[in-house]
Amino acid sequence: MNSQTDELGKVEISPEVIEVIAAIAASDVEGVSSMRGNFATGVAEKLGRKSHRKGVKVDLTDQGIILDVFVVIEYGFSIPSVGQEIQTSIRQELQNMTALDVKEINIHVVGIHFEQKDNLISDTEY
Repeated sequence: MNSQTDELGKVEISPEVIEVIAAIAASDVEGVSSMRGNFATGVAEKLGRKSHRKGVKVDLTDQGIILDVFVVIEYGFSIPSVGQEIQTSIRQELQNMTALDVKEINIHVVGIHFEQKDNLISDTEY
């Protein structure tokens, strides 16, 4: 748990809260198709339980907070640009909501989503 102290007492922020904020911030970036969770997350979602922490791993180290974010990118988007936008979005949201500074935000692109094109009709069809 990460905590901050003031005159009134402590405010503790659990790693799970950091995961949720980061996952939502990453999902809102244009070009991100989905977040990729682990096997347990997949099973939970099959049972009808949505996981807002999916695709984010938080490590609280002596050097600071390190995030690993696992995403699937939409085909046609620049992977480096989307990755940078994810890092910026997560950093801003965590700073705004928790006042925490993150040491590293590592983006892992684990797939590309190809849009399925149904019922295409060409101009040359008679």
